[in-house]
Amino acid sequence: MTHAAHAPEGRLLPSDLDEAAHRCLVAGFDGTTTFPDTLKRLIDRGLGGVILFTRNVRDAAQVRELTDALRALRPDLLVGIDNEGGGIGHLVAADAPEVPGSYALGVVDDPNLTARCADALAGHLAALGITASYAPVADLQHRPDNPIVRTRSFGADPQLAARHLRAWITATEGRGIASCAKHFPGHGGTETDSHHGIAVDPRPYDELLVDLEPFRAAVAAGVPMLMSAHVVFPGLDANRPATLSRRILGDLLRHDLGFEGVLVSDALEMKAIADQYGEAAGARIALAAGADQVIVAVPDLEVTLACRDAVLDALRSGVLPEDRVREAAERVRRLAERYATPATTVAAWATEAGLEAARRAVRQSAGGRGVPSAVRGAHVVDLFPPPHPALNWGGEDLLTPFSALDATAAGTAVTGEPDDPAALVDGILSRDRPLVLATCDAGLHPWQARLRDALLARRPDAIRIDTGLPEGGDLCSYGRGRVNLRAVAEALTGA
Repeated sequence: MTHAAHAPEGRLLPSDLDEAAHRCLVAGFDGTTTFPDTLKRLIDRGLGGVILFTRNVRDAAQVRELTDALRALRPDLLVGIDNEGGGIGHLVAADAPEVPGSYALGVVDDPNLTARCADALAGHLAALGITASYAPVADLQHRPDNPIVRTRSFGADPQLAARHLRAWITATEGRGIASCAKHFPGHGGTETDSHHGIAVDPRPYDELLVDLEPFRAAVAAGVPMLMSAHVVFPGLDANRPATLSRRILGDLLRHDLGFEGVLVSDALEMKAIADQYGEAAGARIALAAGADQVIVAVPDLEVTLACRDAVLDALRSGVLPEDRVREAAERVRRLAERYATPATTVAAWATEAGLEAARRAVRQSAGGRGVPSAVRGAHVVDLFPPPHPALNWGGEDLLTPFSALDATAAGTAVTGEPDDPAALVDGILSRDRPLVLATCDAGLHPWQARLRDALLARRPDAIRIDTGLPEGGDLCSYGRGRVNLRAVAEALTGA
């Protein structure tokens, strides 16, 4: 049976080539118990995978029913999710294990503990019937003004990152879950979030080589998937971002690094691609450049269909070679053969590994004063940016775990510049309590720095907490996952 529609010139694609083209797509969608008919039709024609987000999650039992129902439509469908730990919390409502983000694990620098955390995340995925994890992050965190990598990275040292990537990938593989090192060839040298615009890493070729080392380690560890970065590297290819660059995906990744697994794009609706090329053209160019799958994460399936149609049209016209799509689809087929079927039984995982890691990561920042052994009855002021729409859906605040340990604590959570900062400061300082003042990446968010400085000018005794990268606070958690914040609260209250 031939599925494809007529081309303008009237030529039909063979059904196996139509299926191959669909294997190269990963789609997001709306729904927790039912699927749009459009998604069912895409799956019927060979859709390679779906990606879940918070919008698809109500509780653990529901997620398992959802993944079972998806596979009932097509057993070789890959079901994936971003599952980095820390603030990347799409499965919080499904009782996800609480583990800190990668930077905290790098600070602790215990690969065995990293493996236990990765095993917990992967075991939970297996229990939910999710078999592809778009993690870990292999980017190196270079720039203090980088807005997107930060505590998602294991750090700036390529050797440290390499050993923790090996631990993470090996543990995930042990659960039968496909891991995915990202974002090749590295997003840590940019000052722009590619979700919001064109990101450029201006470093020359020689300076970029260090960023390849974690990816080399991931490839050597047998990582089955890599994800590309929507970043322009003039030192590698001045004309196109990595996702669309044959030079980067082909010459560098396939030839130089010897990667033979599935190369998946970051989400095509990110503005670095969508604004410059459009999602549909991005899908076609990415596959031509060497990607094996492209992700359309938004639930609007019309975007996915537009990408699919652009690929089919390019196949009909010969702009996209058939051999390239068949090669990509075969890689996806092999990946699905290995990972699409979830385990029938799932062994228990170490539920306390994440809290152990978060506790060990909390430490005095350089130049910090340390903190008293027990702070009681404090007013906790927590300044942090609103959750990133693509990454962090939790928006947890420090007061919640603090109050759980000290019922006399009070506090104020601020997630954006207040309308009347002076009144806010006056209100906070009207309370005769110990003051705990937490910020998250205040260097990127000037409103936080202004509020922090206004409070410190009148309360220099305030205990300063950094919940992102260290910025001179008395303590640093190296992340804002729930378990990071709980560990800070324990350190402050002496619990």
